Amino acid sequence: MSRHLRSIPLPDGFTLPEIPEVPVVPRDAATVMLVRDTDGSSLEVFLQRRVKGMPFAGGMTVFPGGGVDARDADAAVTWTGPPAEQWAEWFECDTALARALVCAAVRETFEESGVLLAGPSEESVVADTTPFHDARQDLITRQLSLAAFLDAEGLVLRADLLRPWASWVTPPQEPRRYDTRFFLAALPAGQIADGATTEAAASGWSRPADALAEVAAGGSMMMPPTRVTLAELADFGSVATVLAAERSIPRVEPTIVRDDDGARIEFMASSDGVAPREMEER
Repeated sequence: MSRHLRSIPLPDGFTLPEIPEVPVVPRDAATVMLVRDTDGSSLEVFLQRRVKGMPFAGGMTVFPGGGVDARDADAAVTWTGPPAEQWAEWFECDTALARALVCAAVRETFEESGVLLAGPSEESVVADTTPFHDARQDLITRQLSLAAFLDAEGLVLRADLLRPWASWVTPPQEPRRYDTRFFLAALPAGQIADGATTEAAASGWSRPADALAEVAAGGSMMMPPTRVTLAELADFGSVATVLAAERSIPRVEPTIVRDDDGARIEFMASSDGVAPREMEER
């Protein structure tokens, strides 16, 4: 796999923070790109515009996701699909964290979009999540853990519906840092992504190219990982092709640079990638 330096310009007037003597330790997080087919020649991805004034990424357009909860590593969660050991290999982390990341991906997607990647059996997915409205609120307030929710409802987490996509770390200059693993999943049949979360001012589906065009026109703002990921998704014409995409999962650690050319984010990107072969067969 070859890698090359990429850069993304930052807005004029961007204030470059100093790198602290001891950078903040990144918090583990998971984010999920929900995709669906449109007319057979393109796909759409579910995006949310975060409420302005939030401590992290306020006003930014993002994918559903958030930080890992300590209870996400609960081994009591029943799931089907690649085991935690395989996810640990893909994301280059230990098994306990890999389990927590998968569970966080499913939990955060349900909390922020109402889409639940789980079903009553290893071969099924719930088609209507409205009966779980109260449980969704309890998950959001942390009154309920994912393990307890799935157990009470007799549901199996469908890890086989997720694909590993990328791994990004917030630059060391930032006071809030995240080590975020990006997942990909298709919208299950019958389910509706509602975006009913207090963290989002707006939610909806968009073709990746259209979302990027809106950023270029100044209609929305995105962090570099979101922009890069959308540009990657724009190369695919359907959910089937993106789910079958060959990927490598390098850990991308950007830095913020300012010189005579202005402020920008720089990072090493792979120019070719090989997906987990195991995923191709699922």
